[in-house]
Amino acid sequence: MIIALDGPAASGKGTLSKKLASEFGLPYLDTGLLYRAVGYQALQQNIQSDALYDLEKIAEKIELEAIDHTELRSSEVAQMASKIASIPQVREALVKAQRNFANQAKGAILDGRDIGTVIAPQANYKFYITASPEVRAERRHKDLVKSNEAISFDDVLKDIKERDARDQNRKTAPAKQAEDAHLIDTTNLCIEEAYSAVMSIINET
Repeated sequence: MIIALDGPAASGKGTLSKKLASEFGLPYLDTGLLYRAVGYQALQQNIQSDALYDLEKIAEKIELEAIDHTELRSSEVAQMASKIASIPQVREALVKAQRNFANQAKGAILDGRDIGTVIAPQANYKFYITASPEVRAERRHKDLVKSNEAISFDDVLKDIKERDARDQNRKTAPAKQAEDAHLIDTTNLCIEEAYSAVMSIINET
């Protein structure tokens, strides 16, 4: 069984994916971490977002098992990841790892921007998780404050909107809802309500 959850930043798809992974005992991959890992290494090496060859080489060497989540949550890394995610060479280098993860014999749960449209269009269940930019910015701002990152809500909202625009308008694998994906808007839902909505769809099909 493959479950694909797509959607913009801070929509709740990651939390839902983890709960689903626990429910069904399936391996879970936050594919955004792959792009964050490339972005983080690029920042560490002072590589710019237009250095295509260098970024491609970093992407080719990324290992799923070696990703340190704690280093990848800053707003700076998120912005860099969003920029390089529009680079076809980087996406191509990371697609194979994502597809291999999705096609495990037992199945898998993946979340990202193009899981249901590009990585696993054959997924048994597809969901597009979204929420208003303001609500998503509030959620992300709280997380960053908890991590002791000094950033204003207005700056977070600006970053969210910029990332949305880049993700939706990039030429390669733009972020969008798959035609057969179920839309879950979490603007006015707590995580348990959103989870119940997802599980109801899975149990009915």
